[in-house]
Amino acid sequence: MVRQELACEKGIEVSLRTVERAVESWRKELRTAALATVRFETPPGRQLQADFGQCMVSLAGERVRVHLAVLTLGWSRRLVVRAFRSEKQDHWLEALEEAFRHWGGVPQEVLMDNARALVNQHDPELGVLVFAERLEAFARYWGFRPRACRPYRARTKGKDERGVAYVKGNAIAGRAFRSWAELEAHLVRWTREVADLRIHGTTGEVPLERFEREEAQALQPLRGRPSFLAERELVRIVHHDCCVEVEANWYSAPQSLIRQRVSVLVRDQRVLIRYGGRIVAEHARLQPGSRSRRVIEEHWQGLVPQRQRREAVVSLGPDPAACEGPSRPVRGSELARSLAVYAAAIEEVAA
Repeated sequence: MVRQELACEKGIEVSLRTVERAVESWRKELRTAALATVRFETPPGRQLQADFGQCMVSLAGERVRVHLAVLTLGWSRRLVVRAFRSEKQDHWLEALEEAFRHWGGVPQEVLMDNARALVNQHDPELGVLVFAERLEAFARYWGFRPRACRPYRARTKGKDERGVAYVKGNAIAGRAFRSWAELEAHLVRWTREVADLRIHGTTGEVPLERFEREEAQALQPLRGRPSFLAERELVRIVHHDCCVEVEANWYSAPQSLIRQRVSVLVRDQRVLIRYGGRIVAEHARLQPGSRSRRVIEEHWQGLVPQRQRREAVVSLGPDPAACEGPSRPVRGSELARSLAVYAAAIEEVAA
C-alpha cells in the first residue's frame, strides 16, 4: 500500500525492499515499546494477583490434567496454591476465599485475567469492563475491588504469571501422586515448607517474613464472616437414575420424584434436596468437580439397567421412597440387584 501511494501521489517507483529498509527503525521502536514493561510495585495489602495454570500430573498411575489456582500477594509474594479439575467460576471464588482465610485478611484489590467465568466483556479501547454478576457480589461481600488485566497482556500480572511457572517447575514437575487428596496435601505442605521460606529473587527476602513484618496488618480483617459460598439454592430436575447434578457430582433423591423439579440447597458441607417445602434427602457434600455420586441406598432399591429389565420380563415396581438413612459414594456395578431375585419373581408370577 505504501508503494502504491508513493507512485500515485509522488510519482516515485521503489521496490518493496527499499520501503522495508526505510521503515525498519520505526518498526524496531514499536517492537521495543510493546515489549517494554515498567515494574509496578504495590504497597502492603494493596493487591492480590490470581491466575490459573494447567499441567499434566501423574495420579494413581494415570496422566491427569490439573488446573492450578495460584494466588500471589503483590507486596510479600506469599503464595496460596490449590488444585482443581477445571476452571469454573466456583473454583475461582473458592480459591480466593481459601487464600483470604489462609492469610487472615483481604487485600484492597484482586487482579485477574479475562477468564470467561469472571469477565463478561472487556474492551479497553472503549473503556468497557463488565464483570460477572456473581463475582461483583462476591467482591462486595469481601470488600475488595476486582480488576482485570488488559486482554492479551499477561505481563500486567507478572508476579502471578511467574508464580504459576514456579509452582509447575518446583512443586509439580517430576512428581507422581497416589490420589487427588495426596496432591492437595503435597501443595499445602510445599507452600508452607518451601514457597513461604525461600529467598525471593526480586525482593531478596523470605515471603513469610516480609508478610508478617508489613503485609499481615495491612490486609482488611475477616471479621468472622462466613463463606460467601456456604449457602446457595439451585433448581434441578431429578434424572431417571434418581439423581440430581450439582457441581459436577450426583446426589440421589426418592424414586417418586423422577422427572420432578426440586430445590437443592448447598449449605456448608451438606447438600439438601427439598420438594414441596420439605427436605426429602440430605447428603454430605462431595469435592466439586470430582464426578462422583452420593446415594441413599433406599433411593436406588429396585432400580436395574434397561437391558436387565427386558430380560426379567416382569417389573417388581419401585420400593417406597425413603429420604432418611446414610448416603455413600456408589459404584456403577452396584446399580442392580442380583438376577436371582428377578428369576425368583418370574417363577412366583408363573406359578
